Amino acid sequence: MNKVVLMGRLTKDPELRYTSTNNTAVCSFTLAVNRRFSRQGEEKQADFIPVVAWDKTAEFCGKYFQKGQQVAVVGRIQTRTWDDNEGKKHYVTEVVAEEAYFADSKRNDSGQAKPLVSAGAEQTDGFYPIDGEEDLPF
Repeated sequence: MNKVVLMGRLTKDPELRYTSTNNTAVCSFTLAVNRRFSRQGEEKQADFIPVVAWDKTAEFCGKYFQKGQQVAVVGRIQTRTWDDNEGKKHYVTEVVAEEAYFADSKRNDSGQAKPLVSAGAEQTDGFYPIDGEEDLPF
């Protein structure tokens, strides 16, 4: 099984282009994915993972994603090799995105992130207490 789920920030605007043979959309971008743990006294580290999307997913990413945005990608790892003009062999490992999602909180009219919990609620990791069953959304 080859399945990858990533969430990270775009390092630059995605690059959308179309193949010359059959005009298929292809979009390339790099995700900066924070590592879960860091050593005490060190800054958090991130891995920079190349992602490529095809067809409708590529058009979606090219149209709506932009530098700095947090996104989630579901796909598979793919490796490929090629020889350049000088005969040197190149290797690349990338994620082929099959699904792509926004992962940022929604923005208000001024462009700032809206809080996920209302200002009056007690905030604990995005969850807040519910007093009675009548407050449940179902």
